[in-house]
Order: sequence, then structure tokens, then C-alpha cells
Amino acid sequence: MQPYIAIPGIFALVYRAWSHKSLTPFGIVVATATAVIHAIHPWSVWFALLTVFFLGGSRVTKVKHEIKQRLTQSAAGASGGEGPRTHIQVLANSIVASTLILLHAHQLRSKDANSRCWSGYGDLLVIGIVAQYSAVAADTYSSELGILSRSHPRLITSPTLRKVPPGTNGGVTVAGILAGLLGAFTIGLTSALLLPHCSNRQSASKGETIWQIRERLVWIALVTICGGLGSLLDSFLGGLLQASVIDIRTHKVVEGEGGHKVLVDGPGSLHYSKLAQIRSAATSEEGPSAVEQTQATSPNTIEGPETLRQRGPKIGDRPEVSSRPSRKVISGRDLLDNNGVNLLMAFSMSFASMFAASWYWDIPLQSILQ
Repeated sequence: MQPYIAIPGIFALVYRAWSHKSLTPFGIVVATATAVIHAIHPWSVWFALLTVFFLGGSRVTKVKHEIKQRLTQSAAGASGGEGPRTHIQVLANSIVASTLILLHAHQLRSKDANSRCWSGYGDLLVIGIVAQYSAVAADTYSSELGILSRSHPRLITSPTLRKVPPGTNGGVTVAGILAGLLGAFTIGLTSALLLPHCSNRQSASKGETIWQIRERLVWIALVTICGGLGSLLDSFLGGLLQASVIDIRTHKVVEGEGGHKVLVDGPGSLHYSKLAQIRSAATSEEGPSAVEQTQATSPNTIEGPETLRQRGPKIGDRPEVSSRPSRKVISGRDLLDNNGVNLLMAFSMSFASMFAASWYWDIPLQSILQ
């Protein structure tokens, strides 16, 4: 990619992330490094795909933010909705593509300058990169816009496809699936327009397939389908490997900050946070020590309604607190957080696409390392 295009482009993306507070400070650093990797490739298509994914994901996140605030809540106890994305979230959505882009850049630089065009489906790394971006774009659109659906999501890992609250990992809706296909379509269309296809003369001289309109349309359709499958795979992995936690008082799904796991019984739960506040007010202690002391306090030291009625209210009385947890897991196993699921899905779809292309066109997988 030409420096006079890459440098202003990277600066524009970084400035937008900073001005809109869509990334944490370290998230901006990692995103900048990711953009540089995409820009040093001789082709501009990879930087364009990164831009389309980032801008499209930011837009759909803004569209659903207010509605998601009402339907879910954060692990800190506030209303739901995405905060700034962390460096872990950036890597989960881009590390696979960045690695393949570096490999492909190395391959192109080792070739003759006249053979650096793309003749079609024979380049496995190109297929893997586009497949990864179509999958993560579909997953982003599906999860962000699917929550707007008027129908209740159905748990994809349930044999009966039972209804679950909005925001549940593994919950799918028709609207979410269609939104995912839209996200994948944006990647397919961008790649079909910007991949440097070989000219008719170059293709004919090498006996390669000429990239005509029909081939472009087939490519867009395949990329869109791949992204839709990736979105469904992410839902399946999320419903199976990621615990979905609800607040038993509000019946809303609790989301971990930065895509991390949500604690159910522990110092991070709402139950223990409330106990820590009471303990802190009574002992003038703050921080984790208050939580530990509260957990160590015998339930008998917390006076219930009968005791209060017997001696009457006094200054400094502590209110009654239930000893039961305020959260519970409604589906999934607590093996991965959201970032781990996203990374596993992106890796699986990228390499599954390269394997399928290798088998169909009889291209050795070893070619991706040559």
C-alpha cells in the first residue's frame, strides 16, 4: 500500500477511535500496530477491509447502544452497553488476519513483480484472510443488531431451542442471522472490488481463470455464506463454552467488561459488592479488605428483622442483606470468555476455508508457508 495513502488512513482511524472513545488507550496502541501491518502489504485491499470492519462495527454498536442499556447490565451493576474496547478485543478480531497478511506479504515480495496480481481462488492465504474478516464482521453485526429483534432469541445449543433473555451467549434470532449476512456481504463486496485481479492478458498467458463479473458475484456469495456460518459457529461456541449469567432480581443478562468472564459467587458479584459497601460504612474500611472481612463475617452478625424489632432502630444499624448470590448461570460452561470464543471462531473459519479450497482445487496446504 502506498505510504501517501497508508499514513493519512492510519491517522484517521486512530483519531476516530480516540475522539469517539471507542477504544481504550492501550487498545488504540494495538489497533495502530494492526493497521500498520495491514498497510505494509503491497495491496490496499487489506487496509480497506480493516476500515470497513472497524467503521461498520462502530456504527452498528452505536445504533443498538441505548436499547442494549435497557435489556442488559454490566458486571459492575450499571446498565448494559459497550464501553471502550480493549486491546484484547482488538486482537481477538484481527490477530489471525494480521498473521496471514504478513505471510502473504512475504510471498508476494519473493515473486516476480509481474506475478503479484490475484488470478482467482488459487491463493489460499487470500481466502483465509477474507474468510476471517467476513466471519468477525458477521458476528459483530449479528450480536449488535440481533438484540434489536422483537422476538426472543433461541438458544442454539438447546435441543428444544428454548427461549432465552436478550444478550444470552448462543441466543440466535432471524433478525440477527440476517444482520450477520449483511456484515459478511460488506466484506465480500469490498474484497471483490479491491482485490488486484489479473488482467485478461496476464491470465491467458499463465493459463489462469479470468476474473469476470460472474466470478466476482460468485465470490461475494461465497464470502457472505462463509460469514453467516461463522456467526452461527460463534453462537454455538458461545452457548457451549461461555457461561451466560443473569441477575436474579432483574432477570437481565450480565455482561463482563471488555468481554471478560462474569463472576457469580465471588468478590466481583453484586451480592458481595453490596456487603462490602455495608461493611465499609460500618468500619470505615474500603477496598478488597472490606470484601474479605465481609465474607468472613458470620451470618449471625447481620441482624435480621426480628432482632431489629426487639431492640428498635438505632443510629448505624445495618440493613438486612440476603445470604444468597444475586446472579446465576443459565447456560453454557465457564471455559472461555467472549474474547476467547471470538478468537477460536475466527481461527476456525479462516483455516476451514483454506482447507476447503485446498481440497476442492487440489492445492497443497503447504503452499501457505512457501
